[in-house]
Amino acid sequence: MSKHMAGVSCIAPIAAGLMGLGHVLHPAAAAGAPDPLNVLAAVCPLNPADTAGLRRVFTAGRLLEVRLDGPADKPFRAYHRILLPGGGEWVVNRVSPGGRLRRISLEWHAPAPAGPRPVLAVNASGDCRVTEGRRLIYGTDGQAETLEILSPDLAAVVLREPLNPPVPAGPTPPQGAVRVAVIDTGVNYTLPLFQGRLARDGDGALLGYDFWDMDARPFDIDAARSPFFPLHHGTAVTSIILREAPEAAILPYRYPRPDMTRFGDLVAQADTAGAVIVNMAMGSNAEADWQAFARAAKTRAHMLFIVSAGNDGRDLDKVPVFPAALGLDNILTVTSADASGRLARGSNWGSMHVDVMVPGEQVAVTDHRGAAGKASGSSFAVPRVTALAARLLAKHPDWRGPELKAAILKRARKPFGGDAPLLRHGWIPDPTDDFEG
Repeated sequence: MSKHMAGVSCIAPIAAGLMGLGHVLHPAAAAGAPDPLNVLAAVCPLNPADTAGLRRVFTAGRLLEVRLDGPADKPFRAYHRILLPGGGEWVVNRVSPGGRLRRISLEWHAPAPAGPRPVLAVNASGDCRVTEGRRLIYGTDGQAETLEILSPDLAAVVLREPLNPPVPAGPTPPQGAVRVAVIDTGVNYTLPLFQGRLARDGDGALLGYDFWDMDARPFDIDAARSPFFPLHHGTAVTSIILREAPEAAILPYRYPRPDMTRFGDLVAQADTAGAVIVNMAMGSNAEADWQAFARAAKTRAHMLFIVSAGNDGRDLDKVPVFPAALGLDNILTVTSADASGRLARGSNWGSMHVDVMVPGEQVAVTDHRGAAGKASGSSFAVPRVTALAARLLAKHPDWRGPELKAAILKRARKPFGGDAPLLRHGWIPDPTDDFEG
């Protein structure tokens, strides 16, 4: 079979079903899985809405889930999940604008004690040509340890990315460093950027924690949307704090996406570790998700939580985002401005729930892989205010949340943008300016 599978026009060769598909395994396939290239060759020519065709391919399987977005006969997106007799699952995702296939992906989820877990993804273009494969390698603890990027024929590993590496030993930040908690997707603590900038205890162990996987490795990974295409956010955010606040020592926390009730323990741990300043470039529409955080933050007036307004282009006074809209005195909500002091395109605002805006467009960052880049949005305005708070705390070590917040708000000026107030306090033209007047 051609590695690109061009010209496939029928499914007859494997219409016998799963047992027939599983006779010859591709090297990339997990044990018990049909050959992924054969599966792709069978399902790719099908109409996205053709569930009967999928049943003919997976004759011994059971269709567990179907999601079709768009017209019933020509859905823009199609999602199918098929259970195999042995407990594994295939997931078929299609994007077909106007009824024409643009891309298709297959995922194999292998049987595991806690339920099927993702192992292999195969991505192909609209002409059914494989573009790449992705394979997850698990450790003995059941955690995904490595993401392998595979060649189009699925035979060679092009790149390996760690997903949960151990925290390397490193120097302790200098005495008097300001401990800043960063609650995000974690950080890539293996980068030289973090050498000597991670807060550690007396034994050299990292202060911080992964409240997602519940281990001591808060590595920068957000796999909520896809385990094969994880998002990375925390490293870029933290790189701004490190650049603009040389006094800062970072306590990285990976936020508790699977169970937001863990937020109470997270805040308590950050408090115990000595963090007065907490960077939270995050938010969601569901207030219920933030109740544990709200209870923990409300009892800690000495801490300052600097949070993101979000980037939905909306008024938070009318359509709130949380935790920005919780209304706690020790929350400072930040949105993004352009260099001229106008609200950045797509940034949220609110005269009651958004305190300040700072330049947050095309901000220099270091990304998850250690490359220099630019990033825009309120997520990258927040760490600029956090860095300002860290520098203020370094100058005034006896200050706590109320004093820090007051000093930051004192810098705010009336923003541009029309007659209606967009913000509660105003904009800060240059958060790196340490003038105290």
